[in-house]
Amino acid sequence: MRITCPLCGARDRREFYYRGAALALERPAPDAGEQAWDDYLFLRENPAGETRDLWYHANGCGAWLVVRRDTRSHAVLEVRLAGEGAQ
Repeated sequence: MRITCPLCGARDRREFYYRGAALALERPAPDAGEQAWDDYLFLRENPAGETRDLWYHANGCGAWLVVRRDTRSHAVLEVRLAGEGAQ
């Protein structure tokens, strides 16, 4: 899979560090209980299809990117800098 960094151009995905889904997770209250914390730390969606993920260009410019991709085909549909309206 190749990711086109807006600052560096097309690069192999091995230059990037995958951070996870580009969505805000609501952190449980400190006293929320074991089950709430277990869900927060370990349960994530695993969709087949289009996703929006955060990637860090670790072996490049150091930018955080929002990558929209299809998990079925590994096609990268869009890449933008995380600070540029990642919604």
